[in-house]
Amino acid sequence: MSPQALRIVHTESSLGWGGQEIRILLEARGLIGRGHDVRLLCAPESRILVEAPNWSVPAEALPIARKRVAGLRALLEWFRAHRADVVCTHSSTDSWLAALALLALGRPAPIVRMRHISAPVPRDPMTRWLYTRACARIVTTGEALRRALIERNRFPAGQIVSVPTGMDAGRFRPGDRAAARAALGLPTEGILVGIVATLRSWKGHRDLVEAVARVPESVRLVIVGDGPQRSAIETQVARRGLGARVVMAGDQADVLPWLRALDIFALPSYANEGVPQALIQAMLVELPCVTTAVGAIGEIAEHERTAIVVPPRDPQALAEAIARLAADPERRRALGAAARRRCIEDYALERMLDRMEAIYREVARA
Repeated sequence: MSPQALRIVHTESSLGWGGQEIRILLEARGLIGRGHDVRLLCAPESRILVEAPNWSVPAEALPIARKRVAGLRALLEWFRAHRADVVCTHSSTDSWLAALALLALGRPAPIVRMRHISAPVPRDPMTRWLYTRACARIVTTGEALRRALIERNRFPAGQIVSVPTGMDAGRFRPGDRAAARAALGLPTEGILVGIVATLRSWKGHRDLVEAVARVPESVRLVIVGDGPQRSAIETQVARRGLGARVVMAGDQADVLPWLRALDIFALPSYANEGVPQALIQAMLVELPCVTTAVGAIGEIAEHERTAIVVPPRDPQALAEAIARLAADPERRRALGAAARRRCIEDYALERMLDRMEAIYREVARA
């Protein structure tokens, strides 16, 4: 390590897999590439532990999936044995365990608390302690999330900064749609609408299925991802008689070919969003997007400029937006081009790494 390199430790108690976990690995890999010593502490049964080697991110398993003494003891032992310049926590459980462990050790390293989703943060005194006195900085994945913590929770504005996830615009770029469809075995004719997201209720998959049932049969739907709502979505597809028009692609290690195969991207989320990574990726591929203004989505999706924005939980409005784009190829091209320009300006990978690196250096020096 160079004298300027930092020892950065991420903690993550989540067992699932989605944008939050990908953000951790994306950032960690980027800062490792800049010469920093970055490692991840996570639960032994977590998906991120399995995925970390694929991102060249060192990860260690500790029993931190639940708020239990075993997890607190494990973190105490780990931090006694390893020096850290900064600790970045991501979910509620690991944030509490790390804060208490570091407090017991005399606070040998500052904490940066990442806030990935727009769900309200409790307003009790203990949570206030966790987010303010226990942490040197709070980093949100969108400005709307930052404002909510300031206005709703009354957390100090100067302690909170928004750093949306950045994507590699050199990799996520338009490609040959026909070739992508052929390689994936997708229909060569008609309009393909797609969504890339973990199959969770608030992502709006069921609203999207209902919307597709209301548009012309030449429009088909591609659902990339897996998750707890899969069975419910499959049941809905069968009930609406859409089996021939819906492709359930499951998890894909590389979503880029799937994005390149689409004509329209849809993300009708109704809760818990920062600035979704899949939306940034779709925009970089120059896809016209139909989405909502939930969470921080409105910071990247400007109605009729970089996307079509519809009300959440409104399948009819969603259907009308999809039908309008399906019938207007010139509008699709213009909207997609504007979306890519916006993402290159504000959501570049190097920009995210620059900002996170600066935050870690600042709190490590304090």
